[in-house]
Amino acid sequence: MYNEKVMEVFKNPQHMGEVENYNAIGTVGNETCGDIMQITMRIENGIIEDAKFKTFGCAAAVASSSTATGMIIGKSIEDALKLTNKEVITELEGLPPQKIHCSVLAEDAIRAAIDDYQKRVGSK
Repeated sequence: MYNEKVMEVFKNPQHMGEVENYNAIGTVGNETCGDIMQITMRIENGIIEDAKFKTFGCAAAVASSSTATGMIIGKSIEDALKLTNKEVITELEGLPPQKIHCSVLAEDAIRAAIDDYQKRVGSK
């Protein structure tokens, strides 16, 4: 069902856990499949210094979370907001059609965390 890259990321996820002293948090879920994804970030001067995830879900959800957090560390908020689920899928070398929603959750969790940050600092 999953390609080799997805399985490798699932078995050896990066950026798992919670960022110490985070100043942004986003939690999203999919009621249909039961996946829940939380991303925490530490943002300094508009740059994502660190990002980590906690995910309750399938291999695609874990792989999408790990990949997406890795793709935004060191980026500006503006650049992170441009990340799409399609880019996550490309980085993972594909996902089965029925698992595309996992990459969408990663995109949504990043946006939710950045929205939380902007509310905290009053820039929204």
